[in-house]
Amino acid sequence: MFPLRDNIPSRSPSYGMWLIIIANTLVFILQLTMTERELLRFTHVFGMVPARATDPGWAQWVGYSPDWTMTLVTHMFLHAGWLHYLLNMWMLWIFGDNVEDVMGTVRFVLFYLLCGLGAILAHLLFNLGSTVPVVGASGAIAGVMGAYLLLYPHARVVAFVPILFLPFFFEIPAVIFLGIWFLIQIVSGLFSLVFQGIGGGIAWWAHIGGFIMGMALVRIFQKRGACRHCTTLEQWFRDHSR
Repeated sequence: MFPLRDNIPSRSPSYGMWLIIIANTLVFILQLTMTERELLRFTHVFGMVPARATDPGWAQWVGYSPDWTMTLVTHMFLHAGWLHYLLNMWMLWIFGDNVEDVMGTVRFVLFYLLCGLGAILAHLLFNLGSTVPVVGASGAIAGVMGAYLLLYPHARVVAFVPILFLPFFFEIPAVIFLGIWFLIQIVSGLFSLVFQGIGGGIAWWAHIGGFIMGMALVRIFQKRGACRHCTTLEQWFRDHSR
């Protein structure tokens, strides 16, 4: 189920969202200019390697710099390939503008970074000894999606599913689309704990942590009176339980 657009128009220019997309794009272009060896080193230096934080002795022996804290932020701007980059930027483009509408540019950028921080800390908690670098904006974007769920549960998302190689287009309530997405992350995250090493290289717990962080922070960063198109999740359930 791939989202194409939502039906909530943005009310103001989304400078923060586009700033984040541009930053990710510039870093991705830089990655494309690197040799395979250079890219591997770049990923290990600026990606978040959990064991680098939890096992300083190992990190020193391998040759990592002792200062790993910058990777809590830098990992959000690296991507593992074209598909990874395009999917993340597409999801941010669909959901980010409406969340920025209720926060303003500066608050939205700070909110985004904090969601990314919450996401990587959640991943770290469940992967303490991992030596695999974590890269990508998906944890922070999951936070944007969590905020969108609370702000616009009444919105509708146009999505498609390929059936026998043919795209099937349909419209689905945002609360259902995002609820299904979050449920998939939880099931996959639990599955990855039981069958360690089987997860397709996806940081499921970063997605979960980012989504929860976004839900927890959205009311703090929301400007008073800025959300004319918003409703509450409780109101949505009341309206649809009659």
